Amino acid sequence: MYKNLAAALVAACAFSFPTASHAADPPLKAAFVYVTPVTDAGWVRQHEEGRQAVEAALGARVRTSFVENVAEGADAERVIRDLAQQGNRLIFTPSFGYMEPTLKVARDFPDVMFESITGYKTAPNVATANARYYEGRYLAGIAAGRMTRTHLAGYVAGFPIPEVLQGINAFALGMRSVNPQAQVRVVWLNEWFDPPRERDAAMTLFNQNADVVAFHTGSTAVMSAAQELGKLAIAYHSDMRRIAPDAQIVAVTHQWGGYYTQRARAVLDGTWKSGKLWGGVKEGMIRVGDFGTQVPQAVRQEVLARQQDIASGRLQPFRAVAGDVRDNQGHVVIAKGAQLSDEQILRMNWLAEGVQGHVSAR
Repeated sequence: MYKNLAAALVAACAFSFPTASHAADPPLKAAFVYVTPVTDAGWVRQHEEGRQAVEAALGARVRTSFVENVAEGADAERVIRDLAQQGNRLIFTPSFGYMEPTLKVARDFPDVMFESITGYKTAPNVATANARYYEGRYLAGIAAGRMTRTHLAGYVAGFPIPEVLQGINAFALGMRSVNPQAQVRVVWLNEWFDPPRERDAAMTLFNQNADVVAFHTGSTAVMSAAQELGKLAIAYHSDMRRIAPDAQIVAVTHQWGGYYTQRARAVLDGTWKSGKLWGGVKEGMIRVGDFGTQVPQAVRQEVLARQQDIASGRLQPFRAVAGDVRDNQGHVVIAKGAQLSDEQILRMNWLAEGVQGHVSAR
């Protein structure tokens, strides 16, 4: 599965560290910095499972640790610097707001390798990696479009950055591809992890006639609210059927174990290189599945078939096939027959037609 992932890394990288014999080397110390506490599901849970996958795959050759609930900014820089001073040779920093602190610390520790997850700036000893979350969002939108009865979905969103906008737009496009009447109403929180506010936002959306809610935040609060009210929701980051067995339509999950293991092995083998990777369904970094109890077999089959189409390249969420794609202000953002480039997707600053909301949180 990760053969393509490894090849992409080699092709993209410009810097390397010399190969060294590791016959009698001590274990590689690798550390992870988490932006929220480690919970049973969510963004950090998926990275924690990735860390555990590294240990399972590499055994005695590696010794890992993590620091949880580290705020972005000055706290992150302090923690990352401490981990470098403690002899960690590989440090993973999976949060967008960790990018600048990671780069700053990396300048002072040129022999330590850093992985800025969701960042976009590299250095000789800083690589970046991210997943094409929007591919999973499009597939979840198809499921939501089939399951909604009110034709209105809610979306609890953290910050109006391109990654979040990509997800909202892909979800809306997927939903409207099977249900042209569908609308998506956005509530911005300006927080990644605030369970009470996440729950309140979900409750507000349900009270406004949304019968399906998706989210781009860090807890399971939206799923719990949907289960409590007998509504439907899209799980994100992790499978959340344990929390919402009846409410969950489908889960968009992130799979980090293969990437993390490959990068740790590269450090051990002396082949680690800086570079950029943006992997999705094809590379096994995004997966949609874990259907809930209320989802008909026909909907499951349709979503899984479209997932195969994305993996093969037959389907691209930001390709305009049937006609122009417009933003919610009426401007053409993808002309019929055209497809957004990666650069255009990464700079996304608009909301698609059918999305009720604004790019700036209001």
